[in-house]
Amino acid sequence: MKKKAEPKENTAPEPEVEKRVTLAREAHVEMEERKSVFIGHAKPVTSEEEARAFIDSIRHQYADATHNVYAYLLNGGAVARYSDDGEPHGTSGVPTLNVLKMSGAMDLVVVVTRYFGGILLGAGGLVRAYSAAAKLAVDAAGLAVFEPWNIVMFVCSYSDYQKITVGLPKTGAVEEEADFEEAVIVTAAVKVEDTGALMTYISETTGGRSTVEILDTEERAAPLS
Repeated sequence: MKKKAEPKENTAPEPEVEKRVTLAREAHVEMEERKSVFIGHAKPVTSEEEARAFIDSIRHQYADATHNVYAYLLNGGAVARYSDDGEPHGTSGVPTLNVLKMSGAMDLVVVVTRYFGGILLGAGGLVRAYSAAAKLAVDAAGLAVFEPWNIVMFVCSYSDYQKITVGLPKTGAVEEEADFEEAVIVTAAVKVEDTGALMTYISETTGGRSTVEILDTEERAAPLS
């Protein structure tokens, strides 16, 4: 009699979690090129409305500047806008946008403010100056990868809580709050891709007495530079 074949274990990989690389923070830098002052402003944004609002705020703050050139990149490059703001065509807005494209980041806006110093830079000089100011601003802002995290909750006994806290960091979860009442109510955050491992750990550690409930999902950043 033939031995009955054992069912194959499902080894299909987990679906890849979408990660978003953008700027880690807002930044402002200043440089001088042949007596013209260039101020680079960079900010991570999530929408075209937010990008426009940032541009308008810089224009208002530097209303006395000769030019406020801008560029922004959104939705994986599907939305790309720029303005030369009075500089010769192709000498400022496009070079600024190219810096954004070369940065590896998405969902960001850069405004380069120029105060004219009285010396003409020529087309090549303008391209180099605007590119340099934009890159300085992006570099100062740094890059961060944003990943989806689940905010979770579980309820456990005091004795189980002591056992859980020992190994919790190994699951990748971060305890955010613990309310000590009749039982311990724990709120934690864990990457979406690690949530299954956390659920298994809580169940096994408590002998099935506690289960994990997902309350919400949010993006969180880990700096790259």
